[in-house]
Amino acid sequence: MSQHHETPDADDMLEEYDFSNGVRGKYVERLKGGSNIVVLDPDLTDLFPDSESVNHALRHLAQIIRKQATAEQGAFDSEKGNAHPF
Repeated sequence: MSQHHETPDADDMLEEYDFSNGVRGKYVERLKGGSNIVVLDPDLTDLFPDSESVNHALRHLAQIIRKQATAEQGAFDSEKGNAHPF
């Protein structure tokens, strides 16, 4: 997949920006290996202003989903006479 990179206008860069010692792609491998970037819709940013609030909400949602899946599986197994031992 090809990516289009725009060349910044001369007006966008201030003189004091010095990238002469910059290393292109310095952190790309670290980001590939351990980051999931999710962009929230603007209407959600008031409720979830940072990563911590998003992770907190998703952990609670995951807990609810797991409990519901376990309860549904237990009900399904009980109908068959195969109750879980836990």
